[in-house]
Amino acid sequence: MLNTFEMKRPQTRTEQSDNDEREDDSPSRALKSRTETDLTYELKWAAWRWLYSVADCRAIGMEVRLEGPFGRIVDLVGVGKDNLVYVVEVKSSRADLRRDDKTEEDHQKALDQLAALQEAANLSATVLDQTRGHAVDAAPDGSDWRDDPAYKSAVKDRQAISDRLAARERTLVRFSKKFHDPAFLACADFHYVMAPKGLITRAELPPFWGLLDGDSQEVVSAVQKQIRRNTTHVLRAIARANTRDLMKACGVRIVNPPPRGAEES
Repeated sequence: MLNTFEMKRPQTRTEQSDNDEREDDSPSRALKSRTETDLTYELKWAAWRWLYSVADCRAIGMEVRLEGPFGRIVDLVGVGKDNLVYVVEVKSSRADLRRDDKTEEDHQKALDQLAALQEAANLSATVLDQTRGHAVDAAPDGSDWRDDPAYKSAVKDRQAISDRLAARERTLVRFSKKFHDPAFLACADFHYVMAPKGLITRAELPPFWGLLDGDSQEVVSAVQKQIRRNTTHVLRAIARANTRDLMKACGVRIVNPPPRGAEES
């Protein structure tokens, strides 16, 4: 059985006319996700304009997975003349920039901190067990051993260390070395950061990366890298992303068919 496609009702001429009157120079919000800010979305379109007008790319995608179905997502990727591949990462704040600007040394430091916290958690568990035993033995008849001050303090310490350990583990799950990762740098001939004017200085740019500003101007040229040519893979990834975005913009939703035999039961 084929999938069912659901689509939003087309606009009437009156509705389209009303929308046209409200249009300005800002990009359409049809592709904006609910989690990204207006500034990030506008910077994405500024990067798109640069890829199209300056880099002369005619195949451009947003939110593209270049490293397989479970790989990292690239904000924008375009294919230009001579099959040159351009990647643009959009950064709208300093915090957003720091999130991907970590090195292997930073990663090792985070792993060492995690190991130290794990040791502290193990020690706190041992102390808690010992304190519990002491509280039980020392509790007067008819009293609750859990009211023992030393036991209460051990419980509090154990919880605090467990919370810090969980937070560090979450940080490592999201840990990104994207700006410095050789595998990510091998995805394209040119890598650029798109950011508001003045957010990033030349000295702060990671090696091999160029810089674009919100006016679609090239502030720092990226260094072209020698990479293995894989244009077909990049074009397929762009096509998948653009198909997804077209369906989103048109309100198309796929409804999977019921399992075989479900209709008869």
